[in-house]
Amino acid sequence: MFRHGIFVRSLLGLLVTGLCLVMFAQPVHAAKVDPYVIRYLKVTDSVELPLDTQGKTRAFSTADLSEGKRLFAQNCINCHVGGTTLPNPIVSLSLTSLQGATPPRDNINALVAYMREPFSYDGSEPIYWCRTVPESWMPQETIEKLAAFVVRAAQKAPAWGTNDIDQ
Repeated sequence: MFRHGIFVRSLLGLLVTGLCLVMFAQPVHAAKVDPYVIRYLKVTDSVELPLDTQGKTRAFSTADLSEGKRLFAQNCINCHVGGTTLPNPIVSLSLTSLQGATPPRDNINALVAYMREPFSYDGSEPIYWCRTVPESWMPQETIEKLAAFVVRAAQKAPAWGTNDIDQ
């Protein structure tokens, strides 16, 4: 009888511990996903984004894009509010503008290359109002998440890169 009581208490303890882990582990995961990514970028699981001009793609998760959004807010938003570009309002981060740049900047690798060494819109000369992002500051995997956020926002976010916030 005594052993049966210990067994039942142990089993009950394991059950309670398991329930606590499940209950408290889910909000931690959910906290990594920014609601903006789901609502405006239309990503609920992962999305394939263009990696290069040869048609290769790479999947980015909601957590990746949320991290990219956080990085954008931390490092880029002062000049690129809502995808506009304050130093040069004619050239924004809209999909049309990214596609029209020389070389086009509408894929992850091209946008990362631009952030590593910013050049003018026509590609003719270095620019100095956009910060150079060296590997020592932002490693490749991190900068790719930032680029993925910008590319996906340009593809899907309403009014991204425009002055029309009511869109």
